Amino acid sequence: MARFRTLDDLGDDLGDVRGKVALVRVDLNVPMHDGRATDLTRIHAVAPTILELADAGAKVLLLAHFGRPKGERHSTLSLSLVQGDVERVLGREVMYISEIAGPIVAQALQIMRPGDIGLLENTRFWPGEESNDPELARAIAANGDFYVDDAFSAAHRAHASTEGLAHLLPAYAGRAMERELNALEAALGSPERPVAAVVGGAKVSTKLAVLEHLVGKVQHLIIGGGMANTFLAARGVDVGKSLCEHDLVGTVEAIMDAADNAGCTVHLPYDVVVAKEFAPNPPSVRTCNVHDVVADEMILDVGPQATEALADVLKTCRTLVWNGPLGAFETPPFEAATVALARTAAALTKEGSLVSVAGGGDTVAALHQAGVAGDFTYVSTAGGAFLEWMEGKQLPGVAALAN
Repeated sequence: MARFRTLDDLGDDLGDVRGKVALVRVDLNVPMHDGRATDLTRIHAVAPTILELADAGAKVLLLAHFGRPKGERHSTLSLSLVQGDVERVLGREVMYISEIAGPIVAQALQIMRPGDIGLLENTRFWPGEESNDPELARAIAANGDFYVDDAFSAAHRAHASTEGLAHLLPAYAGRAMERELNALEAALGSPERPVAAVVGGAKVSTKLAVLEHLVGKVQHLIIGGGMANTFLAARGVDVGKSLCEHDLVGTVEAIMDAADNAGCTVHLPYDVVVAKEFAPNPPSVRTCNVHDVVADEMILDVGPQATEALADVLKTCRTLVWNGPLGAFETPPFEAATVALARTAAALTKEGSLVSVAGGGDTVAALHQAGVAGDFTYVSTAGGAFLEWMEGKQLPGVAALAN
C-alpha cells in the first residue's frame, strides 16, 4: 500500500493549524428513529479526529452524506437532523451550516472561532457530488485550507467530497481512516502467514470477485452460509431444498481449481445442521453428514464437528480476514457455528497468536451476538468499501490520499 499522510504530518506540512479551516469528510449516515440516531458507532469512530483538530485550534467543517437524495434537497435527509447526536458524542456545540460551498459557508467561518466545529449540509443534495464534478469540488475547497478524509466506508466512491477534494488541498487520513488502512494492510497487504479467510453469506454471486481474489492471497478459504451449499453441489453433494445457485456450479469449480493451483485449501462443512422449515427452533432440526441431507431438508448451519475442525485450522494461522456468517445466525439455533468460531478467533487474538480483521454489516452483528466484537484486532463498519477491498480493487478515496 502506498504511503498516505496522517494527522501526524500536519505540523510538518502546515505548521500551526490554529485558525486554519479543516474540511473533514466523515460518515454520519446513521440509522434514525423518531429524530434520533439509533446507532452512534459511526459518530464515535470519527470523534477522535474531529476533537484532535478542534483542540489544535482548527476551524473544523464536517462534510458527510445522509441517505440517497439523488441530487435534490429533502428535509427528511438534512444533516441538521444528526446535529444533536454529533453534539452529544463530541460533548461540544456544533454549528449547522445549510450549504457546502459559497458565501454562506464563508460567512459561517467568519463567525467561527479557532476550535469551533461546523456541520455542512448533506453533500448529496448537490448533483455534482456523485458525479465528482470538478467545479463543485473547487467551490468546496475554496473555503478550506486542508482536507482530512476519515470516511473509509465512502472510499469506494469517487465523489467530489471523497476523491475530488484530495487533489485540490493538502490531504490527510483521519484517525479512523488511518486505523482502517493499517488493519487492512496487516490483513491482506503484507500479512503474516498462514492467512485464513472466512467468507459467508447467502449467495456466491454476491461474493464472486472476493472469492476469485482471495484464492491467490490466502492459504485457507473457509466457506460458510448459503454459499457453502453451492460449493457442496459442485462437489456432487445433494443439498436437498437448501438455498443453492445451481447455475454457478461451473464457476465454483473454476474457483476451486484456481485455489488448488495457488496452494489454497478450501474448507467446506462435512457435517451440517438441517431443518425442514426455516424458522426459530423448528422441531425438525438435526445434525447430519452432508451426504445424508434428504430432499425436503435445508442446510442452515455448519455442524459441530466441522466447526471444531475449522477452529483447529485457525490455531495454525497468523492472520484472519472474516466477511459473512457461517449459518443463518439471526435465527436460533443456527448461530452456533458462527458464534463458536468467532469466539475461537477472539481467544487466539487475545493471546497474541492471530491478527483478526472482520467487516460487513452481518459480520459485525454476528460478532456482537457472540460477544467478541471488541476482541478482534479490527472490526470494520464499512460495507461496500470493505467488500471492494477484499476484491482487490483500488478504492478511489484511498488512492487519492496516497497521491
